Amino acid sequence: MPASIPRENALNKWLGSGLVLAMGVAAQVADAQEAAMPVELQQLDATVERVRQQFDVPGVAVAVVKDGKVVLERGWGLREIGRPEPVQADTLFAIASNTKAFTATSLNLLAEEGRLKMSDRVVDHLPGFRMSDPYVTGEMRIRDLLSHRSGLSLGAGDLLFWPTTTYSNAEVVARLAHVPLKNGFRDRYAYDNILYAVAQQVIEKVSGLSYADFLQQRIFDKVGMAGTRYNADHLKPGDKAAIGHAKFDFKDLRPVAPLTWSNNAGAGGLYSSVHDLALWMNVQLAGGRLADGSPLFSEKTQQQMWQMQIPQVVAAPSVPELAPARPNFAGYGEGWSLSDYRGQKLVWHTGGWPGQVSRLTLVPDQKLGVVVLTNQESGAAFNAITMSVLDAMLGAPAHDWVAAYAASVAKAQDNADEGWQKHVAARDARSRPSLPLSGYAGTYRDAWYGDVYLEHQGGALRLRFGATADLVGRLEHWQHDTFIVRWDNRSLNADAFVNFNLDPDGRVREVRMQAVSSLTDFSFDFQDLLLVPTTP
Repeated sequence: MPASIPRENALNKWLGSGLVLAMGVAAQVADAQEAAMPVELQQLDATVERVRQQFDVPGVAVAVVKDGKVVLERGWGLREIGRPEPVQADTLFAIASNTKAFTATSLNLLAEEGRLKMSDRVVDHLPGFRMSDPYVTGEMRIRDLLSHRSGLSLGAGDLLFWPTTTYSNAEVVARLAHVPLKNGFRDRYAYDNILYAVAQQVIEKVSGLSYADFLQQRIFDKVGMAGTRYNADHLKPGDKAAIGHAKFDFKDLRPVAPLTWSNNAGAGGLYSSVHDLALWMNVQLAGGRLADGSPLFSEKTQQQMWQMQIPQVVAAPSVPELAPARPNFAGYGEGWSLSDYRGQKLVWHTGGWPGQVSRLTLVPDQKLGVVVLTNQESGAAFNAITMSVLDAMLGAPAHDWVAAYAASVAKAQDNADEGWQKHVAARDARSRPSLPLSGYAGTYRDAWYGDVYLEHQGGALRLRFGATADLVGRLEHWQHDTFIVRWDNRSLNADAFVNFNLDPDGRVREVRMQAVSSLTDFSFDFQDLLLVPTTP
């Protein structure tokens, strides 16, 4: 369980004798990059190294653009702990949900050609498209797919592709028909990924190209993003790809295997570098114009993508140190988050991936952009760097963002610890299951996910999600008819309560699940499952 454990600094473990020489070479490269550091960013090197130490981040890459020029693109640290290869400007990272802007752009390119309208009904292009509510099915527009206002709850349906599943894109979209709606249609913001799988299908249906080919031909080739790859399974020999890292059981930093989202690449499949993303930011800041002045898309189209489609609640900062970052407004457009900072409109997005997280931020009126890619699961790291760069480039008063986000991380950990202690206090440790363990075994089915198997093996229960190789674990009795599943893959940090509801005759009627820790990624949407036995 999450606990208040001193954070061991994994960076101090990495320097074996064979690594010192390579790090010396990397330091020479860093010195050369530092020499070209713009005056506004002279403190960035120290800031990034503080971030890496504070949040245990093996490698970081940053690019900054201003007035159509790349003023900085470089890397710090290592692509993988225990190996000598340094992070550089062309190192590829999983950019996760920063992919969404590319999906939105793709649909808008088709709209500019008159091959669809953003106000078209989805069923006019995909007649088989279904939501769980017939009204929403009929009224869902292309623009709604991009705007997180469908009525789905946070992360609903993500277990269809997170972690990697055997479902195809078509199967994911078909299963959407059974994912429950918990909010009103266009009533409120709730971030989802699954509707971008539908957007991917629309692009393929209307264009006649695979989504991978559409991106390559219509965006990457034109922008000059030669190193960008469609997905982890499209990485090529010689690609300098960063390896993701996670804290197993929330404490031990280790590399994790790459994840592929070929069944929902439209939501977050891309791998890219800060070098390529600097080109992408300059196109955005130039109103859709490429480096040669020709249009990739029109300025009118860009303004539409940056138009707020749904407002978001502006929450109070988690700690006082983050007060300067609190916006006056927040909302979502088409594949972009929208807010303000120090009187400037921000257009931005983050990306979260097992072992890799990122943030890309544009300040349109200043023709300023910054992208931060990391190979560790620390949003605090990319936020601290981003805010430091924004302050430096905007000439704002200095603020210690590293300390501010460290305080926020500590508060989140404290909240998780408190939540766990409440569970412990409420537990009746002397209680016993109502049934013998074999009485809980069987095949269970959720209407949208599919089959989940509970097997009685060697005196214990093991839980296995049929389409998800990583979701296999052992059940430990918690109290009464509630267990905790401990996943074999300890990098997931997603252990969950498994609660069995019995009928009057003592047979399992249904099973509900919920994550144990508040630190678990929202894409583990166990709470949306309703598992019922497939046989009486």
